[in-house]
Amino acid sequence: MQPWGPAINKEAIKSDADFMKLALAQARQAAEAGEVPVGAVLVRQGQVLATGRNAPIDTLDPTAHAEMRALRAAAHALGNYRLDECELFVTLEPCAMCSGAMLHARLKRVVFGAPDPKTGAAGSVIDLFANSRLNHQTQVQGGVLAEECGAVLQGFFKDRRDRQRQESLAAHPLRDDALRTPDSAFAAVPNYPWAPNYISDLPALAGLRMHYLDEGPRGGMTWLCLHGNPAWSYLYRKMIPVFLTAGHRVVAPDLVGFGKSDKPKKDSFHSFILHRQILLEFVERLELNNIVLVVQDWGGLLGLTLPMAAPERYKGLLVMNTTLATGDMPLPPGFLAWREMCSKNPEFDVARLLARGNPQMSAEECAAYNAPFPDRGHRAALRAFPALVPEFEDSPGAEVSRQARDFWREQWQGRTFMAVGQQDPVLGEPVMRGLQTLIRACGEPLLLPQAGHFVQEHGEEIAERAMSHFR
Repeated sequence: MQPWGPAINKEAIKSDADFMKLALAQARQAAEAGEVPVGAVLVRQGQVLATGRNAPIDTLDPTAHAEMRALRAAAHALGNYRLDECELFVTLEPCAMCSGAMLHARLKRVVFGAPDPKTGAAGSVIDLFANSRLNHQTQVQGGVLAEECGAVLQGFFKDRRDRQRQESLAAHPLRDDALRTPDSAFAAVPNYPWAPNYISDLPALAGLRMHYLDEGPRGGMTWLCLHGNPAWSYLYRKMIPVFLTAGHRVVAPDLVGFGKSDKPKKDSFHSFILHRQILLEFVERLELNNIVLVVQDWGGLLGLTLPMAAPERYKGLLVMNTTLATGDMPLPPGFLAWREMCSKNPEFDVARLLARGNPQMSAEECAAYNAPFPDRGHRAALRAFPALVPEFEDSPGAEVSRQARDFWREQWQGRTFMAVGQQDPVLGEPVMRGLQTLIRACGEPLLLPQAGHFVQEHGEEIAERAMSHFR
């Protein structure tokens, strides 16, 4: 931030583009200093009075945006906090804070480069400058050198992601017997804005990297959301915002072999007992309490066996289209048909599967379910899981599932909310009615006649009804 100096020929600067190029130079200086690259220049009657670049990290000042620093420097240069007849050029659409300061300074005109769809207050999110009730009106023009301004921002964030990726690799080295879906595969995934978290030092993981979401405040209710096969934590994208808006915590892991977690190359890696142990250790490591267990499909086959190991941690159950495979009861006919389909078509299209049962989903949303599995090598879990469902009394996982059945029937002290997608041919209403009889004090389920197996695709209604139930 500085008043205008003699180093640049002011006579050569005449157009908006010329002034924006000066702002871009400031943005690049911000990037070199590790700040988000936004730059600004403030002009009066064709002469540059001051420049500014982003510096909240360097100055430990949340108000040290490029525009604010330019405004302060210009006010000092003029000896007046009113900046009548002044114009401000900034590389990114100003936020609400900066826009308010510009209006208070009574700028004549504001010109910005790239729009900001997340925080822009000059039309993208809100438009403070269009409010006619304010006692001063400032002209606004956007889009000047927008591509150049946007490119500087995109390059900065790409470099930062690359550094974070390298740091993650160093912290969680990839095992020789596993694959890791590249981050680029998830770049086009819509409506999944949450930051990734990784863990690799659980004993059962043995160095594999496991991904999970962990959003919201600690100390209150925690919604532990477990997905099934062939899904990942993306399945909960419509439910998570409801829980977060209520001020609760949401934890949503990707099982090993799915989502952003590492993917062992061999089908034989996967077992019921191993995945259950990973989840038990995960809950302990994160010290989760006041849990509402949210399960569907394999999330229930595994998840319903967890609370009996530490019942004091669990306060509620939200259960959707799943079952307990105890080995002493026949598996549902719909599941047997699914297992046969998987064995005959191991390379089935996950996106097509989602689209067939969820016509309301966009093509981009369906494609997001394919993102973790770019080739056959990444699909070991998809091939292995159908055969892992305990079918006989001595099947791995059957005994612990029978113990879980006794727990839910006789010892469960929490509250339960059940939601059923009635179009599910695999684990639909008949299966869920049977599960209902096994869960102590489980009330009448929420029936969703339009929903299929992936019932979370209608998750807003389920989450809102569950919130009301547990409240």
